[in-house]
Amino acid sequence: MYNENLTSNNQILDITAEVTAIVPVRAASQETTHNKTNRALEYRMEKFNNLRYLMVAGLIAGLALHGLIRFGGSYNIGSLLFGEKAVAQTVPSKYSNLNTSIDKTKQTKQPVATKYVNGAPTPDWSSITFKNMKFGGAGSVEFPNIKNPGMKETRIWSAGQSLAEVMELGDFEATEFNIEDFTLEDIASITGINLKNLKLSDFETLNWQTLEDLAEAIPNLEDSEVGAIPPIQELVTKVTGSTASYQTVGEVLDNYPELGEVELGKYIKLDKYKLTSIPGIQDAQLKDFTNWQNTTISKVPGLADVPFDQFPSVPIPDVSFIGKVDLPLGSLESGRWKSISGSYQAGFNVPCEKKCGHIEVSGSDTVTGAQWMSGKDQNVKGGFGILGSLNGGKEPTGRHPFGKSFKQVIWDINEADGSITTAMFFRICKRGWVDLGCSPYFIGPVPFFTYREIDPIILGTPLTVPKK
Repeated sequence: MYNENLTSNNQILDITAEVTAIVPVRAASQETTHNKTNRALEYRMEKFNNLRYLMVAGLIAGLALHGLIRFGGSYNIGSLLFGEKAVAQTVPSKYSNLNTSIDKTKQTKQPVATKYVNGAPTPDWSSITFKNMKFGGAGSVEFPNIKNPGMKETRIWSAGQSLAEVMELGDFEATEFNIEDFTLEDIASITGINLKNLKLSDFETLNWQTLEDLAEAIPNLEDSEVGAIPPIQELVTKVTGSTASYQTVGEVLDNYPELGEVELGKYIKLDKYKLTSIPGIQDAQLKDFTNWQNTTISKVPGLADVPFDQFPSVPIPDVSFIGKVDLPLGSLESGRWKSISGSYQAGFNVPCEKKCGHIEVSGSDTVTGAQWMSGKDQNVKGGFGILGSLNGGKEPTGRHPFGKSFKQVIWDINEADGSITTAMFFRICKRGWVDLGCSPYFIGPVPFFTYREIDPIILGTPLTVPKK
């Protein structure tokens, strides 16, 4: 009995020892579940990281797309993210592709409509017309005594007067504008004027045209019957004493050669007839009329209101060199020899031996230290031909970063606030059948851009800086 009990107890002890030696083991089903949980978490984290990457990439792409749409193909991601810097010595292929972005809080208020190219002000031709450009000062000039139909004896201008009332078509001949390529119909389509409501007297050019001139300028006019054109009928009758109603314009010119010599304005009252009473007049180019150069801008119907960007051509700023206004200096210093100002005739390195106000330019190695003299303090040789003697053959010193149509001249210099004003100066040209040449650029001043220290300024070409 005792032995049996002992054995049983030993067995119980052994079993207990065996049980206490067992190490707990995780079920296979639990391990599988845990692994799946880790992979799901990793997947969600990977998906979240991808989403963040896509959001950042989308933001950058959106900025780039906005830049391309708003500013054209010249914009870049660097300037979008870090801001624009003025660029010197850039030569873009087209004006329309230039970077026109700038911090508007830093823009100087300008007297003319302005756009910015690489931070430098340029004319906003879409908002500029001959009518809204005003003279800032007065002047006058008397012409040589030369017989030239339509040519005035003097040119007079006053402060506040528009350019349209003073300048003539010929003053812009052979410039970037090509105004002479316009027809009256072209101008009417741009400005919306109704040519049928105008008189022959509204088109100054007709004053000195002969019937032969009109026949050469206006398409198919010589095939029209005289009786069908009231102003020409009156002219023919007054000059020849014959109505010649059923003859064509070409026939009466053959039969009455004197009609090729008499001017319309001397024989008929042009304000009696509508402009369109002469058929086809709206289809003739301005340059087809005799001595078209002598026509005042304001006396070509609608021309004074045409925005410059609607002209057959428009000046493109020469941004080959862009500097910065480093230091405006008054007229206390003399012997300025590092000049980059002058004229087409004298070159653009005319030194100033006397005391000249000027600006010193900084920027690239090419332009740093260059001096642009004030046209108030220095005049240089200008003009050519007979008209080259006007104004004593002199014009304010300056440069032509915007082409031959006008000259940019530094005018007033304010050292106290580090600012300068510039002005536009124009010239008089008579390059017709009788070539009288062009005057110096002295018709002005017309207020142009204002600059302050560190402002970018377009210098254009040619540009060489003198070295000792």
